[in-house]
Amino acid sequence: MIAKRIVPCLDVKDGKVVKGVGFGNLRYAGDPMDLACRYYEEGADEIVFLDISASVDKRDIMIDVVRRTAREVFVPFTVGGGVRCIDDVSRLLGAGADKVAVNTNAVLDEGLISRASREFGAQCVVLAVDAKWNGEFYEVFIYGGRRGTGMDVFEWVKRGVGLGAGEILLTSIDRDGGKCGFDCGLVSEVGKCVNVPVIASGGAREPCDFYDVFCAGADAALAASIFHYGNYSVRDVKEFLKDKGVDVR
Repeated sequence: MIAKRIVPCLDVKDGKVVKGVGFGNLRYAGDPMDLACRYYEEGADEIVFLDISASVDKRDIMIDVVRRTAREVFVPFTVGGGVRCIDDVSRLLGAGADKVAVNTNAVLDEGLISRASREFGAQCVVLAVDAKWNGEFYEVFIYGGRRGTGMDVFEWVKRGVGLGAGEILLTSIDRDGGKCGFDCGLVSEVGKCVNVPVIASGGAREPCDFYDVFCAGADAALAASIFHYGNYSVRDVKEFLKDKGVDVR
């Protein structure tokens, strides 16, 4: 059995880590490098950096943060936000990132997924999907959750994997920052659609939420607020899961 992964997420805006609710009401959470080093020392399996406004602001990718992280943090890390072309993917991987997450520009140009997968391997390509219930179906949102696409989440993840994505980073906008637990139903259904790992994101409040989402089929669970503000450490969550019989690293 493959061990479940605990993945702290650093949402970066203007060089600072922030966290909000439902992708809004942002507040300062710390310095990217300080938090990344802390989570590495606590035993995080991976770390994710997401520049949450790069696509909206049409800014360049955060190469400097990637280079500094690669020198100090020795666990795999994924970087996303503002990735527009193969050259962006190449620069991030060359700077030390292990994987690159594509979201908005993968929707606008599906060929980005296939080109990146052919060039660097599917294991380097993470399809980040921001999902929101619109009253009828789970809809894919882009531009940091600001714009709906009319696309069905389940159809999009299947298409994305078919194009070459090696992992799905699935965020529930409805649960984001709300501390009401992961959307286990959404995670379970996405897991049935694809044959690649699914990282669940959005809603973690306490260690039992991680247990619930792993029971729902997630391969990894990503969280921010629960770790940033000292509610629990990565080590606390892992110890809880071990006591519940979950295989963690």
